[in-house]
Amino acid sequence: MSDDRHPGVKIHPTAVVDEPCELGPGTAIWHFCHVFAGARIGRDCSLGQNVSVASTVVIGDGCKLQNNVSVYDGVEIGDGVFCGPSMVFTNVLHPRAFVSRKDEFAPTRVGRGVSLGANCTIVCGNDIGAYAFVGAGAVVHRDVPAHALVVGAPARRVGWACRCGESLPKATGPARCERCGSEFVLGDESIDVVCYRGEGDPE
Repeated sequence: MSDDRHPGVKIHPTAVVDEPCELGPGTAIWHFCHVFAGARIGRDCSLGQNVSVASTVVIGDGCKLQNNVSVYDGVEIGDGVFCGPSMVFTNVLHPRAFVSRKDEFAPTRVGRGVSLGANCTIVCGNDIGAYAFVGAGAVVHRDVPAHALVVGAPARRVGWACRCGESLPKATGPARCERCGSEFVLGDESIDVVCYRGEGDPE
């Protein structure tokens, strides 16, 4: 499964990796994936079965893309992002099969540490803030603030999420994560980080 073109990268024999592309060491590309020429994928990533990565996509370090995720041109994914099974990115707001709109791709930026739940849809042209948590099946049609927990179709914020992924208390004011002990000050529409604790690099 190792590949001489990309030392330290595991590429399953059924995967198609077009050259040139950038693949960081420690990354694994599993069954039936397709990485297009020009794509940039960081170190220690995992691309599950049937993942497709388009040519202008940038994926940071330590990301996990579960089965059946297609990352289209115009999408940029930060470090430590989780993309759940069959979640969907888009890149054109008004697609027609018979109208070429390749010059109209709307960028989508996914911040560090974000979790995108199974079968959610990210409408293009929106930014997902660091450590946000998008629930399974949600349809994101506008920017998502850092640490926001959003669910539903259309997605709406129902709370705040810790860096470790745990839901934070719903009351405003000082808050402490029950899982890792990180501390925050929660507002009605804002969140301030007092300090991160637990595993991982917060910066």
